[in-house]
Amino acid sequence: MSTTPTTPTADALHAELQALAPQHIELINESMSHAGYFEGKESHFKLTIVSDAFDGKRLVGRHQLIYGLVTPLLTSQGGQVHALAIHAYTPTEWQGQSPASPLCAGQNK
Repeated sequence: MSTTPTTPTADALHAELQALAPQHIELINESMSHAGYFEGKESHFKLTIVSDAFDGKRLVGRHQLIYGLVTPLLTSQGGQVHALAIHAYTPTEWQGQSPASPLCAGQNK
């Protein structure tokens, strides 16, 4: 299963992540939940991805694989993505989970 928004930044993220041959990928634009949102903003995403590429890798290693692919799209590198909440699973771990993203630091406490 694949959920793909059709917006420039989301499409670019999705395209880069295909290198991991994901069995499932869900990319949700959560920008509207964060300060400074305006229509069309693509700054905060939640990624749920399932791939055999994560077999034998700890959480940090999985994140490193993903960031290695999407780094050019991050704001620190001149891109649009400020935050990427990553939920990376092997096919064995994946049970149709839908993990929640962490709260933005700017939200009410």
